[in-house]
Amino acid sequence: MNQTDMWKEKNILLDEAAMRRALTRIAHEIIERNKGIENCVLVGIRTRGIYIAKRLAERILQIEGQTTPVGELDITLYRDDLTHKQAEPLIQGSSVPDTITDKKVILVDDVLYTGRTVRAALDALMDIGRPQSIQLAVLVDRGHRELPIRPDYVGKNVPTSRDEMIVVELKEVDDKESVSIYVRTDEQ
Repeated sequence: MNQTDMWKEKNILLDEAAMRRALTRIAHEIIERNKGIENCVLVGIRTRGIYIAKRLAERILQIEGQTTPVGELDITLYRDDLTHKQAEPLIQGSSVPDTITDKKVILVDDVLYTGRTVRAALDALMDIGRPQSIQLAVLVDRGHRELPIRPDYVGKNVPTSRDEMIVVELKEVDDKESVSIYVRTDEQ
């Protein structure tokens, strides 16, 4: 029995059109808050955060007519649960634009849950450079924070229980476009 056998889809929270609208709204909010996009860099957390960051950059280009640099961040070595993992971690590396020092970095991820992934990403960013500021954009905020981390931009707030799971599927990775909530089944 594999791990997904213990979960079943409860509800689709965002379909393709709703995801597109949420990302367009986040792009507008980023532009408004930063009074344009000068000195801004989007950095996606591997894996799905990278594709969301690229989509945000596309929308910003459509709105502002200017490109925004996009980087990729691999937080594998910064995770605080590495000692709990049994297999060797797969390290894919980070790739950020020339420098993030003195830039406004918008860190992008798919789902914000406990805040531990974001904490690891902050550590990774600080090892790369010293940004002017770091803002956080997430497609879904599901609550249950264990650390004092709050997103600046949210596509959708979804109150969940700890027995639920949010699954973001993107065409680039999953050949499907949706955000769903899954519940644990009793079959084990």
